[in-house]
Amino acid sequence: MTSRKPFYLVREDMLTEAMEKTLAAKELLRSGKVKKINEAVHHVGLSRSAFYKYKDGIFPFHTMVKEKIITLSIILVDRSGSLSQLLGKVAETGANVLTINQTIPLQGRAHMTLTIDMSPMKLDLNELMEVLEKLEAVEKVELVGTGS
Repeated sequence: MTSRKPFYLVREDMLTEAMEKTLAAKELLRSGKVKKINEAVHHVGLSRSAFYKYKDGIFPFHTMVKEKIITLSIILVDRSGSLSQLLGKVAETGANVLTINQTIPLQGRAHMTLTIDMSPMKLDLNELMEVLEKLEAVEKVELVGTGS
């Protein structure tokens, strides 16, 4: 089990140029002005490697405050009741499951993505992820994205 990395609030003028360009590229993609990552990074003058380095770790403050829909990537041990146990724990937190996608188990493991609405929850994101990682059937939990 990995420890959760904390989030920090950083003033815009403290960001590196690559971080600022990553945010600009993400906004181009979000808005639909460009369709592909290659187009976005080229438009803002950023390398693809820098974009991939920062894309999952930097978010505009307003999106983190208002977004309550998250998608988690979960590696689940393939045994009877694993999914039921996981969904039961999510329900206990008060979260609302919006979508579930699960692969066919291979080598005793299934990969799933779970999109949930966190707005009714009392826990924060890190607490939710820790609760899920403590389940015996869960090997790994990662945040894939936020948004509706």
